[in-house]
Amino acid sequence: MSRTPQSHSSTFVFRDVVLPQDLASIRDIAQSTDVFHPWEVDIAVELAEERLTKGAASGYSFLFADCQGSTDGWVCWGEIPCTRGSYDVYWIAVRKSSQGKGLGRQLMLLAEQHIQLQGGRHIYLETSGRPDYLPTRRFYEHCHYRIAAELPDFYATGDAKVIYVKVLDQAPEPSNGSVAAGHS
Repeated sequence: MSRTPQSHSSTFVFRDVVLPQDLASIRDIAQSTDVFHPWEVDIAVELAEERLTKGAASGYSFLFADCQGSTDGWVCWGEIPCTRGSYDVYWIAVRKSSQGKGLGRQLMLLAEQHIQLQGGRHIYLETSGRPDYLPTRRFYEHCHYRIAAELPDFYATGDAKVIYVKVLDQAPEPSNGSVAAGHS
């Protein structure tokens, strides 16, 4: 389990292991945002259940932000099937009472670092075009994601799907295993 303490007004500990109690935390956090439909909340919980059941084979990775015994946010991502290095961020949510303090940005940056270490080159995410999702879209843009596509009336009449992308800086290609001899 990786733990990364960060400084805020509160100290958060970030972990990448899904625990059984996270199912209730995910539901509670998602509901606190007041933007997700009940069936969307159910899907967020199902992804964590899938990770608990199948482990890494589920294709879902998570980071959770804990503070003083409470989970205040999470992010979930996975490699897009049939691609090489393209990842989806499926969910990112911060408890309403913890929003506006930089926690979402920290979760996103840490997820991006994990994705890059996993060989990720591109990160995609999608969100609603509804007016109540404007803060979400601004958050993604603040995190340097750009709109790649907008599909009008996708979710419902008047509710577009907005797809964002971020191209990750690439680390040097891994060597073929040979080590160059040093000169003295």
